[in-house]
Amino acid sequence: MTALLEVSNLSVSYTLGGASRPAVRDVSFTVDRGEVVAIVGESGSGKSTTAHAVIHLLASNASVDAGSIVFDGTDLTGLSRRAWREVRGRAIGLIPQDPTTSLNPVKRVGRQVGEPLVIHGLATRRGADAQAVELLRLAGIGEPEARAKQFPHQFSGGMKQRALIATALAAEPKLVIADEPTSALDVTVQKQILDHIDTLASTLGTAVLLITHDLGVAADRADRIIVMQNGEIVETGTARQVLENPQHPYTRALIAAAPGLRGGTPRVSELPLRTESDAATPALLEVMGLRKEFPLPGREKLLAVDDVTFRIDRGETLAIVGESGSGKSTTARLALRLEKPSAGSIRFDGDDLVAASREELRALRRRFQLVYQSPFASLDPRFTIAEVIDEPLRAFGVDKAERARRVRELIDQVALPASTASRRPAELSGGQRQRVAIARALALRPDLVVLDEAVSALDVSVQAQILDLLAAVQRDVGVSYLFISHDLAVVREISDRVAVMQHGRIVEQGSTAQVLGAPREEYTRRLIEAIPGATLSAPALAGEAAA
Repeated sequence: MTALLEVSNLSVSYTLGGASRPAVRDVSFTVDRGEVVAIVGESGSGKSTTAHAVIHLLASNASVDAGSIVFDGTDLTGLSRRAWREVRGRAIGLIPQDPTTSLNPVKRVGRQVGEPLVIHGLATRRGADAQAVELLRLAGIGEPEARAKQFPHQFSGGMKQRALIATALAAEPKLVIADEPTSALDVTVQKQILDHIDTLASTLGTAVLLITHDLGVAADRADRIIVMQNGEIVETGTARQVLENPQHPYTRALIAAAPGLRGGTPRVSELPLRTESDAATPALLEVMGLRKEFPLPGREKLLAVDDVTFRIDRGETLAIVGESGSGKSTTARLALRLEKPSAGSIRFDGDDLVAASREELRALRRRFQLVYQSPFASLDPRFTIAEVIDEPLRAFGVDKAERARRVRELIDQVALPASTASRRPAELSGGQRQRVAIARALALRPDLVVLDEAVSALDVSVQAQILDLLAAVQRDVGVSYLFISHDLAVVREISDRVAVMQHGRIVEQGSTAQVLGAPREEYTRRLIEAIPGATLSAPALAGEAAA
């Protein structure tokens, strides 16, 4: 039986600055009916360009230079625009990476989900609206009748992605292309969405081309894996063959960098457990009974943080983990006094942050800094990198000569080329921008750095570099970290202790080996079970906990 999709000798290039730059070179692969094939690789490897070429959604400056794309016996490379309208949505569905930009903000969700049915003449408008409710129900969205009438901004990230999956599968296509469908989602939501794709694909006999940089997801979900580097396929085989016996050095490097597959080898030497005599030693940060309520129009107040207590010692990393909406980011903002708590106390090196005046807080903020999830959004695009790093030094009155010296030192400390100083954020990669954000956070030599999902959207190799950098800085200068994350595989490597949050409360807290190796709470166990790649991961934290 012939393959459903057959890509042969595909080459794609982009025109930039008047010059043609190759992005995909001589790529060939097949996808059989009902098969899940994952294309993995770092940003810039060509995996998304390959997927977009298959569905004819390349950017205007891209061109297919060579090769053929045959789908269900038809060569797609020569189709007209009108003919492509018959293929997209009906024969080939697409689940895009970013649900925020992929849903029309002024159109009700149900109307968007049913749109492929109307476009392809599979239902009337009224019939499509009714089917959209059922599609949302199948996608795992509660109260689908009410949800179908809502707008995208009223959906969470996971719900938006489920709606896009429902849209992609509405017309029961033979192939679904899933382009990083879960890259920034919590592990539990990620698992639910991937389970849903698996279930519907197997029920409908749909093939899936999964584009991902997460080797753990590929390990769990793919029948076959294609590894791409610099626009070329460097390795292919069954998931087990590629991940358990990789042949290419690049594949081995990706696996070594993936927290879910490399075994969770700690990057930090876990601090010894605290004794009773240690309890008298003042913590660097101590939070007790923290509570935060947010007023809602026409409703009762939202209790976002409820009776949260924890401490961070000098040179220690505490990770706060939990799903979206658990209160972990709000807790971090409260701890830095970027939000005022409704109740509770916050003491930083003995100073009361809740009672501190604005002038006192400004002086103390020199000693704690924040690194956001999106470095691109948090770096001023008008500034050079030197100016970005220099900004906190200038704000606190450091003299010009010392500032220039410190900027050079920081650029070197985060392992960026000296030439980076004169460039702007848009000229850097995502990993480089995150290094700049970390350099800026370290500029004033703080005692505490809060990292709010600072590595969640990075490729595994870039993520590994940033985690190594954080560990090295901690060893060198003794800085403490409050590490906010939903990725337990990363937390396993970077933290000394873990606090697990659910519905605004800490439900479990202890050493990393204890919490992740021998969890007491069912919620913690569910988070751990959702870590992708666990079936091919070598280590057992339970053994570490027992040791």
